[in-house]
Amino acid sequence: MNSTTASKPAAVASKPERRKRPIDYKDWTFNFFNYLILALLVLATIYPFYYIFIYSISDSIQAQKGVTFWPAGFSLEAYQTTVKLPGIMDAAIVSLSRTVVGTLITVFCCSFFAYLITKEELPFRKAIYRFVLVTMYFNAGFIPWYLTMKTYGLQNSFLLYVLPTALAGFNVILIKTFIEQLPASLEESAKIDGAGYFKIYTSIIFPLSMPIIATIAVFAAVGQWNTWFDNYFLVESPKLQTLQLVLYNFLNQSSNLSNATTEQLNRGDLVRTLTPQSIRMAITMLVTLPIVLVYPMLQRYFVKGIMMGAVKG
Repeated sequence: MNSTTASKPAAVASKPERRKRPIDYKDWTFNFFNYLILALLVLATIYPFYYIFIYSISDSIQAQKGVTFWPAGFSLEAYQTTVKLPGIMDAAIVSLSRTVVGTLITVFCCSFFAYLITKEELPFRKAIYRFVLVTMYFNAGFIPWYLTMKTYGLQNSFLLYVLPTALAGFNVILIKTFIEQLPASLEESAKIDGAGYFKIYTSIIFPLSMPIIATIAVFAAVGQWNTWFDNYFLVESPKLQTLQLVLYNFLNQSSNLSNATTEQLNRGDLVRTLTPQSIRMAITMLVTLPIVLVYPMLQRYFVKGIMMGAVKG
């Protein structure tokens, strides 16, 4: 008993004393201003989108007096009215179809082309690759593009949205560099088993290239969803109007927005008067929200794909 009790103070005394680390005021000051500047940059980046959101859900009459950090009242009438605007739902379906189909075509064409470019037995491989790279630096201009699209019969056609973007030089570079980093032994073993190029691509190359494929898919989806230039100049059919072009027309025709809301008010569809600004904000939210939701889903692939596809190890 005595030995046990005597050993306890010794054990306590053997523990080293914790010394408080002196505060380095230079590091503290640097970290403080560093976090402050980064927080302000984040706020400046997020606030415009946040402002559009709170304005779109605010009461349109109260929102005219000013909206800063909190909604002025609460109302979803702007979204209800936006959905009822002529051509909105059809345009949303066209934009969604264009984004999905165009992204799939771009991913397949760019990835398969990049895989073929890595094969040394391909005739004129370097010349073909350099020809694709030239398109990144030189553009024929609007008039040749317009005449080419009309010559191919793509005017007033859904194919106008998905075929011209099937191949992009920047995407090819990223995928080609990524594929060249994959172990050659995987493809060699598949060839021994009798697999051809397309079988190797679908069974080995494409699954292993998923990080860079996801990155290209994000680029393609954002581009397809936001583009309205080709629709504006080459499509006249109301059934092929994209949501972005409809938004563009509504933003430039505030009087039409006012007339539409006034007609709905006279028919009893609306209880309160909506302003064109509220409808603009609601349309902007509906257009940008799908892309904002896509990035978090593919973010883990995005950074990895860019780092591995941009630098050849």
